[in-house]
Amino acid sequence: EIGEELNKLAIEIRDYLDILASRARIQGIIKDELKEIRDAFATPRKTEIVEWDSDVDDEDLIQREDMVVTVSHAGYIKRVPLSAYKAQRRGGKGRSGMATRDDDFVTRIFIASTHQPVLFFSSIGKAYKLKVWKLPVAEPQSRGKALVNILPLDQTERITTIMPLPEDEAQWTELDVMFATTRGTVRRNKLSDFADVRRSGLIAMKPDEGEGILDVEICTEKDDVLLTTARGQCVRFPVDEVRVFQGRTSMGVRGVQLAEGDALISMAILRHFEATPEERAAYLKMRRAIAGEGLAEESAETEVDETAAEAAISQERYVEMSAAEQFVLTISENGYGKRTSSFEYRVSGRGIKGVTAMAVNERNGKLVASFPVEDSDQIMLVTNGGQLIRCPVDGIRVAGRATQGVIVFNTADDEKVVSVERIPEDSADNGGDNGRASVERREFCHDALAFVVANQRPACPGPRVPAPRPACRWPSGTWCGRSGAG
Repeated sequence: EIGEELNKLAIEIRDYLDILASRARIQGIIKDELKEIRDAFATPRKTEIVEWDSDVDDEDLIQREDMVVTVSHAGYIKRVPLSAYKAQRRGGKGRSGMATRDDDFVTRIFIASTHQPVLFFSSIGKAYKLKVWKLPVAEPQSRGKALVNILPLDQTERITTIMPLPEDEAQWTELDVMFATTRGTVRRNKLSDFADVRRSGLIAMKPDEGEGILDVEICTEKDDVLLTTARGQCVRFPVDEVRVFQGRTSMGVRGVQLAEGDALISMAILRHFEATPEERAAYLKMRRAIAGEGLAEESAETEVDETAAEAAISQERYVEMSAAEQFVLTISENGYGKRTSSFEYRVSGRGIKGVTAMAVNERNGKLVASFPVEDSDQIMLVTNGGQLIRCPVDGIRVAGRATQGVIVFNTADDEKVVSVERIPEDSADNGGDNGRASVERREFCHDALAFVVANQRPACPGPRVPAPRPACRWPSGTWCGRSGAG
């Protein structure tokens, strides 16, 4: 009996070895077993597989969402959903915006949709283009991914400027781009010149040795350029003062005359508006009176004589100038800032020293940013230690051009503000009534203006609405209860 069992096992072993040595027998056994499974469990197919010719791209599957793109000095980049950051009041300590090493710090942040293209300008004058969704997504405390692993950069090449572009490329032919370098040089090109950027990059500018691209902004001929230096000087001139350059390798022309040791820190694009110095002075005086602000808020540098300061404008002209008015936010490296009316920045020619943008002293330190904002906007400030704060703009007071400002970011003694970014109204997620502030500011109270003109106090037509901080006040000092700044 034992011998028969051994013979049986030997026969099975020889058969199994023959199966393992024969590819044909293995495939045959697999087919037979699959047929048995089909016969036992097969059901009619309920779906149909057909060939489909579609132009669906990976980008079509990406959700549209606002992202906070953060870049460090060492070249690390990441994107974080904007909803991950909650708003705080000004003067707060902030939260960690990026994990950095001892020799690294955050230098750039901006808000963009996942479908927006972004241009990257390098230190050697080359341009690269990527969509925001192709950037690495990470947590707020993480460091991100090195740009050298995302873009084809040389060993000595580094990214100096990052510019989000309009999502609709059909608008690019109608827009221009203004280049600004750290030495105050500006150059104007058509945005369509950078529509086709290959993977290896495109030559955008050939800067001189020791000079780099500071910023690149989108503009039209109906805009003005505002250049601000670290030592508090600024100059505003029309865009058409700079001709459109056909080539991408030229250096451009002088935008501002810099003093010894000074450098350009920001370039902003403002809407152009034709107004005489007398009209600007009269408008600013009447606006301060309506808002209940004292004459102490006026700029220390007066550009018109006393006769012009006593001039008046009509209500219709006031409405027109109020609709065109913008406010420029200026921030210093020690965390101080202020908002100033765009009418305090007179339009002049390019290439001059300019006027004072903000008082630069031991308390404020040098300037780090200057750009236009709306009442409903929020801003993000980042220090070289990686601390970040997000606060509403309407908590920063409106002051004269040459004043010192108020504390915006309570930085540590060994930290400096290195980057400031504007968060537009439609990107804010903290709710509230801030979104209506800019519109209500234009809908100013005509009867309140008549009080300034005729020195009479009429009844306020504004509806009585509950507001934590009313913005319409009579020159006598009492609040009328109307929501908004007019």
